[in-house]
Amino acid sequence: MDTSQQKIPGNTPVGNSQPPEPVTLARAFRYWLILGFISFGGPAGQIAIMHQDLVEKKRWISERRFLHALNYCMVLPGPEAQQLAVYIGWMMHKTRGGIIAGTLFVLPSLFILIFLSWIYLVYGNVPAVAGVMYGIKPAVTAIVLFAAHRIGSRALNNGLLWGMAATAFLAIFAFNVPFPAIVLVAGLIGYIGGRFAPDKFAIGGGHGKAQHSYGTALIADDTPTPEHARFSWSRLLRVAFTGAAIWAAAMLLLAEKFGWQGVYTQMGWFFTKAALLTFGGAYAVLPYVYQGAVDHYHWLTPLQMLDGLALGETTPGPLIIVVAFVGFVGGWGQAPFGQDELFLAAAVAAAVVTFFTFLPSFIFIFLGGPLVESTHGDLNFTAPLTGITAAVVGVILNLAVFFAWHVLWPQGWAGRFEWFSALLGVAALIALLRFRIGIIPVIAGCGGIGLIYRLVA
Repeated sequence: MDTSQQKIPGNTPVGNSQPPEPVTLARAFRYWLILGFISFGGPAGQIAIMHQDLVEKKRWISERRFLHALNYCMVLPGPEAQQLAVYIGWMMHKTRGGIIAGTLFVLPSLFILIFLSWIYLVYGNVPAVAGVMYGIKPAVTAIVLFAAHRIGSRALNNGLLWGMAATAFLAIFAFNVPFPAIVLVAGLIGYIGGRFAPDKFAIGGGHGKAQHSYGTALIADDTPTPEHARFSWSRLLRVAFTGAAIWAAAMLLLAEKFGWQGVYTQMGWFFTKAALLTFGGAYAVLPYVYQGAVDHYHWLTPLQMLDGLALGETTPGPLIIVVAFVGFVGGWGQAPFGQDELFLAAAVAAAVVTFFTFLPSFIFIFLGGPLVESTHGDLNFTAPLTGITAAVVGVILNLAVFFAWHVLWPQGWAGRFEWFSALLGVAALIALLRFRIGIIPVIAGCGGIGLIYRLVA
């Protein structure tokens, strides 16, 4: 009898009693490469794809170990889905496996976004392209509102957390408080609240407990931690030194070649700081990126920032890859290689931005992974994350207001109100909330409607 088809009460599959064959590095490489091209749907969709593939189908890792790693990635700054890929790749094939998994998770989307950014800058004024972008912008506004609703409904389970979200919104919207300050204060409140009101700041189960068994996995619940994943102080110091050295060498190379005030050097410095502030996902850090890239450095305009988010939503990979668009447009506008090499300057800028944005994710996993592996089933992340998450909801709402203002009043308050954009945005929000239509179909549909409207209007 095939035990893979047996069931136990509760419709939980028993699964195969034998683990699958060991996975070669070449086979893992192929999987991570394919994942890089199909990882649409934001972090939730990407995590769901990896769970279905690696836990349910391939059985490379058990669900409990998968969720244990995910809970660690959730408290880190940076894209949790990409960090989870790094973690699993590292567990299976040491440091080189983690580097391969994390790099291939990002690389396809970088190349795709460079191509789309070039199309946008060269052909953005073509009526067909302009019409598509006209329809996508209100869809992006709806998507950001949907993100605020989704995170808020899951994370804000009491009045205190709702109050923190409202306060964060007012702080950044009305008083222009910098995003890092909001994160710091929210984390401090969470730390204090966790000690004096732990019931208000308890993390609500993360992504849930493991309740299914899909058969014996290569990395099973009781699989001993491999040698390379065991904690030691010497290893921790070695990884920390190596990561800092790689970052410093890249920064020194840019500073020597282009000067400290050069556009590439400043991008490396700015996006290093941005990478350390991406608590709560890309939507939470975008206001900080906007403050720096638009207001301070003037690498792009507010409307270009909105267009960049629209393009980022249409590509696979983590949404924070939208920073590659920011770098591309900034490099194109600054033209450090002259007006005859605009594409090269822009592509280099996109690569620089991507490198400095994602480098910390690798370092965090290689540093903290051994600590996580020493705490199976007992990882007690403290209340500061809950406080930060509450503030992130308010910050995301502010981002939605910012986008809505530029979509509905593109010429400012004195200009005309875009009624069609407002109706399209409402329709997109209803499609997301009421009918659970995916982000990609919503963007594609709104882009098509915008094209038709601009061609016939």
